Amino acid sequence: MSSAPAPPDPSEPTVDRQRRRVLDHLLTIPKGIAQVDFQANHWTGLVFLAALFVGGWQFGVFGLLGTVAATLTAHLFGVSWRDRISLGLEGFCGTLIGVSLVLYLDARWMTVLLVVGGAIAGSVLTSALRVILAPYDLPTFTAPFCVITSVMVIGGPSFDRVWAEHAGTAPPSATAPGTAMTWTYFWKGIFNGVGQVFFQDQWYVGLIFLAGLVIAGWVTGLVALVSSLIGLLTGWALGAQAADLGAGLYGYNSVLTGLALFGTFVAVTWVSAVYAVIGTVAAAGVTAGIGTLFEVVGGHTLTWPFVLVTWVFLAAVPLLNKIERAG
Repeated sequence: MSSAPAPPDPSEPTVDRQRRRVLDHLLTIPKGIAQVDFQANHWTGLVFLAALFVGGWQFGVFGLLGTVAATLTAHLFGVSWRDRISLGLEGFCGTLIGVSLVLYLDARWMTVLLVVGGAIAGSVLTSALRVILAPYDLPTFTAPFCVITSVMVIGGPSFDRVWAEHAGTAPPSATAPGTAMTWTYFWKGIFNGVGQVFFQDQWYVGLIFLAGLVIAGWVTGLVALVSSLIGLLTGWALGAQAADLGAGLYGYNSVLTGLALFGTFVAVTWVSAVYAVIGTVAAAGVTAGIGTLFEVVGGHTLTWPFVLVTWVFLAAVPLLNKIERAG
């Protein structure tokens, strides 16, 4: 992640300072979108936003709405500008809340209200979790998004105006069962694993997201691609449904876990590379368990496997002499 913006230069003309300040505030939005994949690069965020619109106008609009609502909430309540808001760290859960709710509930005015309300609640929950996790030096990751979206989706059927037009979310294997892997499932699954971080199941959308990560750094893009591959291969080795593998459903949690454990929160060494691989395999393995558990109550897997696995792997670092935290 990049550092916070430089402090203002007293010799800079007032008009230029004001323009730069406005630009800095505007750039928190694409940075917030980019932070879904741990990047504070506004160019990466703009590419991600373009990818969402390619996936469907509703994903772009509602993802943007969630990011703005969460960022403004954090600013209103006085969250640190330099350490948090300017880096986009208060926006990314709002992005995912917006994209997920429009996927599950469709594009309606009720969804608009729920996205705004969810993003506000997610912002407050982010601060609360930061306090709770601070003694353990663990980030919140996408846990606020997971909690808010899980509560809304599980509770949704109780409210007719919320659930009346909800979209069907059955996995691809519901209509195409079988474990026989094909080349098409394989190569599409690798790109879809990157795109499914944002709930996108079109391989070309995943390719655009991958391009955004490469803009942030070619190593970052490579880690995401390899992590998606590892997740897919893990699911295949365990006998997961081929259609689900092709849709990237076993890759996206591995992508986030790989990015977190190699370079973002853990220092880069050959030992940490092995550690990250183990984490990505674990995230793919846990995906089925979390999905089955939440299916009983009408919930969804979301990014829970990434959150839980990465918390465990980071919590273990202080006792692992050959693994060090980044920074």
